[in-house]
Amino acid sequence: MTRAGPMAYRAPMSASDAPRRPAAGWPRLLEGWPADAAIVLVAGVVQLMGTSFAAHNQPASRPLDAVGLALLAAGPVATLARRRRPVAVLAFAFAVTLLYWRLDYPRGPIFLALIVAFFTAVLAGHRLAAWLFLGAGYVAFLWLGPLLGDGPLPGLAPAAGLAAWLLVLGAGAEILRVRRAYLRATEQRAVEAERTREEEALRRASEERLRIARELHDVLAHNVSLINVQAGVALHLIDERPEQARTALIAIKQASKDALREVRSTLGALRGVDEEPPRSPTPSVARLDDLAARVAVAGLEVRTQVDGDPRPLPAGVDLAAFRIVQEALTNVARHAGPATATVQVTYGERDLTVQVDDDGRGTPGSPGPGGSGILGMRERATALGGELQAGPRPGRGFRVLARLPLDGAT
Repeated sequence: MTRAGPMAYRAPMSASDAPRRPAAGWPRLLEGWPADAAIVLVAGVVQLMGTSFAAHNQPASRPLDAVGLALLAAGPVATLARRRRPVAVLAFAFAVTLLYWRLDYPRGPIFLALIVAFFTAVLAGHRLAAWLFLGAGYVAFLWLGPLLGDGPLPGLAPAAGLAAWLLVLGAGAEILRVRRAYLRATEQRAVEAERTREEEALRRASEERLRIARELHDVLAHNVSLINVQAGVALHLIDERPEQARTALIAIKQASKDALREVRSTLGALRGVDEEPPRSPTPSVARLDDLAARVAVAGLEVRTQVDGDPRPLPAGVDLAAFRIVQEALTNVARHAGPATATVQVTYGERDLTVQVDDDGRGTPGSPGPGGSGILGMRERATALGGELQAGPRPGRGFRVLARLPLDGAT
């Protein structure tokens, strides 16, 4: 039996409720404001200091003055806004880098900020703009000088080398973008799976609480009804026939003892602990004669009839059939008045049929049998894939008929 302890409701987690983490697939260097500041610092230091050192070996280049240093620093500083304006930052980094290149300042690691801006644009979803700038860079840095009459045409090797280098750069950005999308999808699936598991746990807990509530109703309704009937008998006979009143009081004591034992067992399951081992057999169709004997003490004559070949039943069907008969007899004892009840159990090949008829005063206009007891019986049958019919019999009395399938029941 599934145990369901007291639990506080916690809403299932959705993707929007998940803890905020750096986007999957992004290098840690590219996430968060501290990381943005680190990018500015690293890119700025590498471009400024690296190019300054490289300038010592390039005497033919234009000396690295304040304008050149400002252009080298402008690109890294612009990356502070790369997440909010990725295309604008890419355009700005492209422009200042190209201007530095056209002014013939010393060559060096001057493309670092431009590479960061390019990767940011691709990962942010601006792939077309990023690839257009990549193509424009190939033309501008390699062919703009010769087109403006400022230098010779590039050779085949430099042109092919730059093309290969740019393709590797673009492929790297696309691979990182695909990996990022894959990891995000994986994370989303994990969040969805967690949400589904939580919903399933809540559903099972709700079903378990409903099952326990139904058990409590059946146990209390049956035993309290017997106690009520016997208490009335005892009050009526206590003065004139005290010995019969004594018998009624003994029946009350036994019914209350049975009720307390079953309630403790059910509440123990609700808390997840057993207060004591069961001292009586589990409710079963095989114990209908004991049930009939207990009800007979309340003055209701019960006849039982079994058709077919009796055999062990699935636990769920066995318990449901017993509780349906118990609730039906309880209703007869409470509402039918002086009556005789007949319980018929039929073992079929694929289902079990239980039928409880009485010849009491229940009529279509009587309000008694239409209470929550019938609803509970119908819920038990429906939960097993069966059906239950309850209503007045032709002429006189009331009938409860339930068919419970055996296939797939547990």
